[in-house]
Amino acid sequence: MYLGHVNIQVRNVEASHAWYTKILGLHTYQLTPGKAAFLSADIERSHEIALIEVGPDAPGQVPKQVGLNHMAWMVDTLDELQVLYRRLKEHDVPIRSIVDHGLSLGIYFRDPDGNGVEVSYEQPRAEWPRQERLFMPDVTNLGRFPGPWDDDPAYDRKAGVLQRFAGTLTQEAAGKKMAGQGAAEQEASA
Repeated sequence: MYLGHVNIQVRNVEASHAWYTKILGLHTYQLTPGKAAFLSADIERSHEIALIEVGPDAPGQVPKQVGLNHMAWMVDTLDELQVLYRRLKEHDVPIRSIVDHGLSLGIYFRDPDGNGVEVSYEQPRAEWPRQERLFMPDVTNLGRFPGPWDDDPAYDRKAGVLQRFAGTLTQEAAGKKMAGQGAAEQEASA
């Protein structure tokens, strides 16, 4: 068994299609303007992601709400991850975090609709620090993935993967709560 595809909802399928092809280099199998797009990194698969248009007024994701945190795209080499990192920088895509999982390095960012995206390189299994309990703090941040991200402020060398996800969701929820309070204060003073 394997995961066949991810289906995500977007506000504008043409804009999202352009972003996914430009940033991730995905192949388009079908684009139906105003409706859907079907794309894949592996041209042997009909699609690995389906983008479904839901309209410009659709609300975005809410932190700490049940749903998809992110989708992860895998590259075969650390060199490919470096190419992707440079492409993100060239196109001013904000990087949320870069995490050394011990057996992999993941770069986390969001698409234009706020959907979480990770691109990751994973070492062959024979090179993993161990075979079970893979994401514990004692086997993460081992410095096995040098690259152009070494001095990037988004490179999180402190938290393990589980702590990072909990902290990121808490920070995003607090930020949205503060933004909502600021809007409410503005309305009250108007």
